[in-house]
Amino acid sequence: MAAAQIYNMLTQYKGNVTVKIDGIAASAASVIAMAGNTVLMSPVSMMMIHNPATFAFGDHAEMQKAIDMLAEVKESIINAYVIKTGLTRAKLSHLMDAETWMDANKAIELGFADDIITRAETKPNTEDPDEEDEDESIEEEEKKVPANSMLFSRKAVNNALINKLEKHYVQPEKTVTKQAEITAPASNGTPAKEIKERLDFIKKFI
Repeated sequence: MAAAQIYNMLTQYKGNVTVKIDGIAASAASVIAMAGNTVLMSPVSMMMIHNPATFAFGDHAEMQKAIDMLAEVKESIINAYVIKTGLTRAKLSHLMDAETWMDANKAIELGFADDIITRAETKPNTEDPDEEDEDESIEEEEKKVPANSMLFSRKAVNNALINKLEKHYVQPEKTVTKQAEITAPASNGTPAKEIKERLDFIKKFI
């Protein structure tokens, strides 16, 4: 709710709002970032979006209330993402379900950010003007080439890991041939008469 209030205050400001992400804009902070007319990200910064979460206690009716509340909160968050990125609600919902991490290039690609914060450099103006124009044209061409971007989904990684573990440890069922059982020879025991004769014989020496 605090993030929603900050977002509203920034969007109601009559001037231009520039948001600079120099570390991480995750969860509610990503919503605040959407209020900027221009969103700039450091080349080493990250952005993360995910589903809202809460704690709940009570019976099934209270649990259902919490579920309904979270669904509405998610829709309100998607509203901010849609306005900034132009992505569909279904696409954004999927990214939130997967808990998606984006580097600066991926955030720009998806519309969550507008540009990367560059290092300010001052150089003495000793270059030939024609060479300077040529360098600028080369830089413009380089900007048109898409940079490598990274998108990380915790859910996708977990699923991939589980699949690898199952493939490695779960062996296919094998047909086990039961070995022939060896029957122990039947024993009839010692007759009682023979035992009595032995006892009588032993008594003679006691």
